[in-house]
Amino acid sequence: MSAKKDYYELLGVSRNASEEEIKKAYRKLALQYHPDRNPGDKQSEEKFKEVSEAYQILSDAEKRAKYDQYGHAAFGDGSPFPGGFDFTAGFEDVFGDIFGEFFGGGARRGRGRGDDLRYNLTLKFEEAVAGTEKKIKIPRHGPCETCHGSGAKAGTALQTCPTCRGRGQVSFQQGFFSVSRTCSQCHGQGTIVKDPCANCGGSGRLRNLHTLSVKIPGGVDTGSRLKLRSEGESAPAGGAPGDLYVAIQVEPHPIFIRENLDILCDVPISIAQAALGAEIDVPTLNGKVKMKIPAGTQSGKVFRMKGKGINDVQGYHQGDQHVRVSVETPTHLTARQKELLKEFATAGGEDVNPMAKGFLDKMKDLFG
Repeated sequence: MSAKKDYYELLGVSRNASEEEIKKAYRKLALQYHPDRNPGDKQSEEKFKEVSEAYQILSDAEKRAKYDQYGHAAFGDGSPFPGGFDFTAGFEDVFGDIFGEFFGGGARRGRGRGDDLRYNLTLKFEEAVAGTEKKIKIPRHGPCETCHGSGAKAGTALQTCPTCRGRGQVSFQQGFFSVSRTCSQCHGQGTIVKDPCANCGGSGRLRNLHTLSVKIPGGVDTGSRLKLRSEGESAPAGGAPGDLYVAIQVEPHPIFIRENLDILCDVPISIAQAALGAEIDVPTLNGKVKMKIPAGTQSGKVFRMKGKGINDVQGYHQGDQHVRVSVETPTHLTARQKELLKEFATAGGEDVNPMAKGFLDKMKDLFG
């Protein structure tokens, strides 16, 4: 009897390969060596068995750990499957894809799952920053209260599906391989409704308006999405409900502009405040604070206020606030104000306007 081959080598992956890498490698090889693609080819059939066995070991965390430590000896006689290899256990996620390509259908089992739903929720800027709780109304299918989701008329019971005999699946032979598919009559439920509920028509669910409370964590922004498990559509005949996704849209603020966790605000100051310096009131998320403007501040200068921004959703980080000052040119001057400005310009000349002087020097260099 020849020695068993290394499972990692059979799948062509490294020993530290991820679960997804192992699955991808197996799927490729299973499609390549599947007996139905290689009818009568004993070598391909044997190869298919080998890669399938390798996948069943390496896709199971506990078996893989034993194999990594002891190799094939971890399974006694060298086989992890005394009495024969199980081709189907633990393979539904991979075989579902493979069978879809071979036969146009999946091999998954179990009850159907309800559809996921999406709800668009608009928040005010302050609500998104601080967090809030909102009551929302969702139109969705829920279990019928008359039949409690069974779909059967009161006083009657569900009956075992005659096609699959309660298994929810029917099997047929494909080459040497036994393939299972969802029963078309009961749709995988294993039971059928003979006397349907008059309220829901046998579906086991009704559409209604469902109200629920949603807690919005502080720090969310436009594009954030909250997942509420099992708050989506109910599945027919008692399957697992879907999920609800709440998509966030934040209204713009009249003063603040958000940039990730930082906020920016523009604050106007007068010529006198910019030239002489001043202490001004600046709005923040937590009220007004005082900020010093140094003498000689130019329009467009940005001041940083550390820790005055937005906390992230987890509460680990906080952004800053950036204050951009804009020197405001006065309008509607009185005669006296105009006279004073002319005196100021005459007295100061270019010495009090360093930016203008530098610009004029560049102009002279360019045009003479």
